[in-house]
This record gives sequence, C-alpha cells and structure tokens, in this order.
Amino acid sequence: MKIVLSTLNAKYIHTSLSIRYLKAYAAPEFDITLAEYTIKDPSMNIVTDLYSKRPDIIGFSCYIWNIEETIKVIKMLKKIKPELIIILGGPEVTYDVNEWIDRLPEVDYIVIGEGEQTFKQLLTNLDSGQNPDEISGLAYCKDGRTIINPQRNKIDLKDLPSPFRFEEDLSQLSKRVTYIETSRGCPFSCQFCLSSIEVGVRYFDREKIKEDIRFLMANGAKTIKFVDRTFNISRSYAMEMFQFLIDEHRPGTVFQFEITADIMRPEVIDFLNQNAPTGLFRFEIGVQSTNDLTNELVKRKQNFSKLSRTVMMVKEGGKIDQHLDLIAGLPEEDYQSFRNTFNDVFVMRPEELQLGFLKMLRGTGVRIRASEHDYIYMDHSPYEILGNNVLSFDDITRIKQVEDVLEKYWNDHRMNETVEYLVTHIFETPFDFFQEFGTYWDKRGWSRIGHQLEDLFKRLSHFLHENNQLELPIIEGIMKYDYLRNQKYKPRKPWWDDGLQKEERAKIYQYFIENPLSLGNEFASLNLQEKDLYKHTVVERVPFDFTHFVQTGKIKLKSSYMVVYFDPTNQQTRVFSTNKRESA
Repeated sequence: MKIVLSTLNAKYIHTSLSIRYLKAYAAPEFDITLAEYTIKDPSMNIVTDLYSKRPDIIGFSCYIWNIEETIKVIKMLKKIKPELIIILGGPEVTYDVNEWIDRLPEVDYIVIGEGEQTFKQLLTNLDSGQNPDEISGLAYCKDGRTIINPQRNKIDLKDLPSPFRFEEDLSQLSKRVTYIETSRGCPFSCQFCLSSIEVGVRYFDREKIKEDIRFLMANGAKTIKFVDRTFNISRSYAMEMFQFLIDEHRPGTVFQFEITADIMRPEVIDFLNQNAPTGLFRFEIGVQSTNDLTNELVKRKQNFSKLSRTVMMVKEGGKIDQHLDLIAGLPEEDYQSFRNTFNDVFVMRPEELQLGFLKMLRGTGVRIRASEHDYIYMDHSPYEILGNNVLSFDDITRIKQVEDVLEKYWNDHRMNETVEYLVTHIFETPFDFFQEFGTYWDKRGWSRIGHQLEDLFKRLSHFLHENNQLELPIIEGIMKYDYLRNQKYKPRKPWWDDGLQKEERAKIYQYFIENPLSLGNEFASLNLQEKDLYKHTVVERVPFDFTHFVQTGKIKLKSSYMVVYFDPTNQQTRVFSTNKRESA
C-alpha cells in the first residue's frame, strides 16, 4: 500500500508533530510519505500534488484552522479517485463524530483521540483485508450504520519512538518551527479548552526527550516550541529541563514554553534570571480574564497577584520575552469587564499581548452549556462567538478594532516610547487609546489594506492631529525618535515634513564639527567629518529636553536637538542629543 499522511498548517514555517508521530509509530511495518501544505495553498495545487504521489490511503490531521480547507481537498480527491481510502484524525473530528460521518461520506474512517495505536492497527487490517470492527477508537459507516468503537486506553508515552529522525526533515529544521512535547494532558479544567477533557498528565521519557533536543540542535533547529499544556506543572521536572537547555543550548536557538505563571515559584525565576542566556527562552502565559466570576464559571483557578509577580520578576530579569493571552467573550465578561482585564494586564507591559476571541470548540464545556449564557457562534470552524447575554456583536466588533492596532503598534514594537507616552499621559487608560485609535483606523478602511512602516507613523499622526492638538509637537517628537532609532540606514524620505531649513541644518552641522563634545564623549570619539554628518546622520529639533526624556521618560519643556547616526560599518544606530542653544 502507498500511504500518505498530510495536513494543512496555518503557515509554512509550522510543522505537524502529529503526523510525524503516526509515521514513526507505524514504522517499520509501513513506509509512510509525509505531505504538508498550508491553508493558503490553492486546493487544486494540493490535490494535484497528493494525486501525483499515487496513494492508496491518505490520512489527514484536522484542526479548527484547517478543517474547512481539508474538506475541499477530500471531496476533490474522492471524485478523482473513488477507490482512495481517506482517514481523518485530530481534535477537530474527535468530537461530534456522528455529525462528521453524516457530513463527509467521502471519508472512510475517523480515528478518535490519541491516534498512534489505532492508526497503525487500521493500516494492518487494511493491508491484510481484515475487518476493522474490533479496532478501538475508530469510527466509520458500515451498511448504512455509523459504527463508533470506544476509545482505547492511553498509550504509554515512554514507548513512543522519536518523531524527529526522518532524513527529509533535516534540511528544513533551521527554516521552520519545530514542535516537541514532553507531556500530554493538563491538570486544570478550563471549560473553553480541549485539554480540560483529558484527565491527568502523562510524561515522555526524559532522557529520550533530551536526546531528541540534542539531535534537533545538532541538525540546525533554531526555534523549538514545547506544546505541553503546562510545562511547569512539576517544578522539579521544569527545573531539570531548564538546566539541561541552558547547559546544552547552541547560539541562536530559542525555546518556547506555555507556562502557568501563578504556580511558578520565585526561586525558579531567580534561577532563570541568573543563569539563562538572554533570548534563550520565551514564555507564553494564558491570562484570559481577570474577572473572578468569569474564571469561576469556566472552572479556571488563577491567582492574578501571583501571576503578576511572576511576569514582573521575569520582566525585571530582562532575559525572557513573554507573550500573554486574553480571551474576549468568556461567560459574564461584558465590554467594561474586558476593558478592565486588558488594563490589568497591560500594566505589566508584556512584550506581546495577544487578544483572542472565545471559540466554542467541539467537546468543551462552554459549548455544551452554551445556552446558559445565550451564546451565538459560527456554525463552521473556528466556531468563534458572535455574542452572548452580556456581550453584543457591536461590542465584539469594537474589541476587534482594538486587536488590529494592538498588533501593529504594540506587539511589533515599532514605537514603544510613543505608545508608552500616549497610554500614560494622554488617554485615560491603555485600552482607551487602542479603542479610540482602532475605531478611527477601521472607519477609514485601513484595516483592509497593507501598510509600510511610514504609513503606520503617518496614520497615527493623522489620528492625533484630530484628537490631541495640544500635545502634538511633543508626541511627534517622540514618534520621530522611535522611527529613527529603529532604522538600520538613514531613511531617504522620513514620514514627516522637514522641520529644518537647509541653511539652519548647515549651521547646526558646522557647530557639531567645531564642538563635537556638545553631543557627548561617545559622539566626539567618532571623529565624524562634514561629509559623514550629511551622509549618515539625521538631525531634528524637538520641543523638549531630549536627554532628560531618554533618561527619565519624563517631559521637560526645553527645545533640544536629536542627532541620529547610522553607522555604516557596524550597521548600528546611535542617538545623541544636545541642549546647547548656540547650536541653533
């Protein structure tokens, strides 16, 4: 039999761990070909490529992000080759199996839940012509009846072979994200998450995991993401793995973890702050909501004060970037409550703040009890909510406006100082800035078009011109600083109109040539000539004491000059300033 395992990833850089485990477990009895695509690939291209492999059996790994596109591919394949055996597995088809069997007559079998043993046994039966009736965890249609065999007992994870030893993967390791799991299951019962359905946490063999990580790094893996639902549930295990990764890491490698912040002990954070190389680790932390009633309703145990302590201790250590998640639309969290949640979390200034919307996943408690809170949601994946008893569709639309500008103006870190000043001094709360700007952005249709970096600055400037006339010169001065310091080369045409006349600029440059110490010892040591100043620097006058602002973050009204040097040799950007009035 010619067997192909396939999936449609969300992005090209992603890889599927599930189909690699299935391939490894089915070996050596079955030689399986892997075929990965993305949800952006045209369905015809996917079908053409799969058909060219001349498969007898194709298995697809299904998730909320790929199921609709996968269905298109399945239906086309079955029309082209009716005898093709199609098998589905994955979390999206594990629940509501009757519905999937009825909806997709093109599908021959559905593997329910953990699939390694079920899939291999099914291949064995198909190869020998045996009846699949006795295979646990399998669903199919027979003689017009739907057969759903009970799920099998959980596999012993210590017996699973490595999914990383395939020759065809090695050349791609440096270019894509490598996913790895050291455990399955979750100890918590959050009713919006599929992991709440599985009871208990099971671990893989630690030494095998370490060998896999050594192998991946030796073959060029750069980003290794642990998919464990709570990596730090066992403190001793987490400490052992952190120490191992610190000892064994290679330059340029990044490890990402999903951690539960409120159970992380201060001594663990102290250890990481003292021993982890900067940039080696990245934490993803699900906050979701700071509303106590909401968390109680979804059976989410969370101590926000301890979570905040962890986030701030990690932030102060300066070694680990943190990505914090929020979910809009949880039970009894209305618009005002979500505003409070957002502001509670933004106080911590995480490197990334991800704003998502509740998805009513099949099999989860929130979906089963959707009527209790009058939820309405999409009939198709990703089953995102459209409203509930306290959050209208209008509210959801407004929060989506926040999401759009949050991603562009905070998570991408294009203008940190500007946003910090705006949310601290100009708007009542951080949420209000993102909401007002997001609404302005959406009304002008900017959410439907692409943006160059200059466009982002211009559009913020347009918004501020209409809303903050009094502070505008100060804010635009900070914006110029953000723009220039994040450039590698002197920009040809900045986004603002030139504020200095040619003669004035010449006068300023002449002063700096004659008085280089006015910009400090570091500038003087560069020994820049007149041609260097014109070719590799930008000078701007700002209406505040620039040096004082950089040092304290506070505004002192006193005109000064900002000089930005774009070092062509080291490709470094350095910013200098002077308050000397003689330079004017």
